[in-house]
Amino acid sequence: MKNNHFLVALFFFSIATTGAQTFEKTKDFQKFNGYFNFYYDDTSDKVYLQVDDLEKEFLYVYSLSSGIGSNDIGLDRGQLGNEQVVYFKKAGNKLLLVQPNLKYRANTQNNLERKSVEQAFAKSVLHGFKIEEDSKGSYLIDFTDFLMRDAHGVSNRLKNTKQGSYSLDLSKSALAFERTKAFPKNVEFDVTLTFKGNPTGDWIRSVTPNPDLVTVAQHHSLIELPDDNYEKREFDPRCGSYPFSYYDYATPVQEPILKRFVTRHRLEKKDPNATISEAIEPIVYYLDNGTPEPVRSALLEGGRWWNQAFESIGFKDAFQLKILPDSADPLDVRYNVIQWVHRSTRGWSYGSSITDPRTGEIIKGHVSLGSLRIRQDFMIAQALMNQPFAERDDNYQPMLEMALARIRQLSAHEIGHTLGFAHNFAASTNNRASVMDYPHPQLKLDGDQIDFSNAYDTGIGEWDKITVAYSYMDFPDGADEKEAMIGILKKAQDDGLRYISDQDARPRGGAHALGHLWDNGRNASDELANVMELRKVAMDNFSIDNIRSHEPNSVLEDVFVPLYFFHRYQTEATSKLIGGLDYNYAVKGDGQRVVEPISASSQEKALETILMTLHADKIAIPKDKLGLFPPRAIGYQSTRESFKGRTGVSFDALSAAETAADMTLGLLLHPERASRLIQQKSMDKSQLGLEKVLDETIQESFGVAHKDSYWSQVQGTINYRVLYHLMNLAAHDKVHPQVNAIAIKSLKDLKTRLLSNGKSPVSVDTVRRIDDFLKKPSDFKVISAPKIPDGSPIGMDCMN
Repeated sequence: MKNNHFLVALFFFSIATTGAQTFEKTKDFQKFNGYFNFYYDDTSDKVYLQVDDLEKEFLYVYSLSSGIGSNDIGLDRGQLGNEQVVYFKKAGNKLLLVQPNLKYRANTQNNLERKSVEQAFAKSVLHGFKIEEDSKGSYLIDFTDFLMRDAHGVSNRLKNTKQGSYSLDLSKSALAFERTKAFPKNVEFDVTLTFKGNPTGDWIRSVTPNPDLVTVAQHHSLIELPDDNYEKREFDPRCGSYPFSYYDYATPVQEPILKRFVTRHRLEKKDPNATISEAIEPIVYYLDNGTPEPVRSALLEGGRWWNQAFESIGFKDAFQLKILPDSADPLDVRYNVIQWVHRSTRGWSYGSSITDPRTGEIIKGHVSLGSLRIRQDFMIAQALMNQPFAERDDNYQPMLEMALARIRQLSAHEIGHTLGFAHNFAASTNNRASVMDYPHPQLKLDGDQIDFSNAYDTGIGEWDKITVAYSYMDFPDGADEKEAMIGILKKAQDDGLRYISDQDARPRGGAHALGHLWDNGRNASDELANVMELRKVAMDNFSIDNIRSHEPNSVLEDVFVPLYFFHRYQTEATSKLIGGLDYNYAVKGDGQRVVEPISASSQEKALETILMTLHADKIAIPKDKLGLFPPRAIGYQSTRESFKGRTGVSFDALSAAETAADMTLGLLLHPERASRLIQQKSMDKSQLGLEKVLDETIQESFGVAHKDSYWSQVQGTINYRVLYHLMNLAAHDKVHPQVNAIAIKSLKDLKTRLLSNGKSPVSVDTVRRIDDFLKKPSDFKVISAPKIPDGSPIGMDCMN
């Protein structure tokens, strides 16, 4: 990544009309001199591009310079589109913009062999341009239509998210020259596009002044490709990097045809033989200069943690983080950027990049940080603190400090993605070994107070040093690079560092014992017990003094939501131990554990712990807190992050418990987990098995009685959720048939149990439901519980 041009950017940005004119047509046009020269005719509002080199590859990137502001729709300010290697090819009286197929190639000196692969797979012609003028081998084309199109797919995104049918209205669209610039190695075009249509979704209505007309700005970049001196580095599934891959048909038959390499920035020591050396070209990132304090300082501090990892492999000041100059455009390819992005709801932050599709070299890192995330972290701290506003309303500093600690970690995390690194969701089980995990606040009890001092980590992790070493180590002359990289991974293994990424960490049906989202602790069961105790203390302490003076109680209810569901992610982690596995991304000869089931004792402990979350005395909102939550005040309507219920305007305590129980049961009795339990029991009779899981679940729900009438009703609500999930397993068509059989047996046993315990209205109704189900299981449909409020950032696109 080249960053040394920005100080002279304005010098190269030319909108001069002086100098020799190449084309007769352009003599009265405004000229921009750069990587491609282009001209603007203000009388026709057209842009003309000068093409000097045919069939010379360059990089084309489209992006959004201003977005829509809805995380659900997913069209953010600064969002990058796909990078594409392209070239111009003459065909008669036109130039074609061609995208070659780089997924399939032949890396050989044999020109005919290369051509045979090129001709075997389709290319894509992105656009055809009529040649307006030809002057000594230079061609002038009208570039306007190419720029004034929906390259980013805004209309398709609005349609696919069910927000309405929209089309581009060119009469309300225009070129935007304040962000259209020319530089020696890149040219940047910006356009204002208006889409007209018929809005059908609430999301688009909520973020536009007139949802019939949606105006955004799209950006187009034409970029010189890097030189050929970049050295690809072989990918290893244990290394923590994202793989870049293509098929090389020139590969000898005995070797794999699919080639995999790590994605990384170019980084070289000035002296590769020195123990410590400056970089020839350091990796420099720039923070959005529109970021406010104290967030700005927190992001700078957290992002700079990465220099610790580069120092550990012998680089001095190889990673730097600065403030973006006021004159710089965040979408300019010359700048690695961290953008502070505003949306109407809190949402995911993500780290993306522009890479060279030929090699996987990262040319530009681009981080998007959602500005509302910090407010959610603040509110979590507000809920957990013991009456923070009892004495004064300006006692916000402790909550702000926890939120800023999270922002520091988030900055490092998302920058890590743009350095080429994937998530490591096993790091939280090993002394927080990586910023590439999703951290849950790590708290401890001090009497009846909660200690926030160690909520989030304060530096780079040991695993992060491994990933940096593997991807960025500049080995001395004569070193065996492959053996050295294997040695890096062997040291990580010897040090007990574990790496588990996205596909093995997701909770629904997930099985890995260590790879979890938003968890803490080496043992998930122990941490769930700890979290439940923290939750109890915080709920006991919770009062009107968790909000400021003169704020309505409706705000208090919103603060209470993340506290009530504080156990949700550790519950997810614990559920994965049941029917769970311990495995690694092992390769032949590395000596790692390949795969084995979690021990029976660990699974049984996990089951015992998770079933606590189905006990009314553990999960019910304390009765003395219910008087804090009146019907919502005018102007403070409920949102997707509020409790859902069945009682109209009044606060529904039973539905809160029902929602929490349904969360647990959806994890514990997931169909894939049930099928794994069948298989594990068949191979080891001492294992937990599905039958025991169902028996224990029924015992810890239907087998529990409470004298308190409120707790009894809460338990009854929980029991109905157990019933529905049993029926779901009994009727499910994507499980082993043995799962159906065991679940049906459990339902029949439950019926017998209920009949023997008397004829309460609930027992009679439960028996009726079981009988109706057994008559025709195929008619069964799960009765939905009230939806759990959003806990993770809203939306599902990336990635933090």
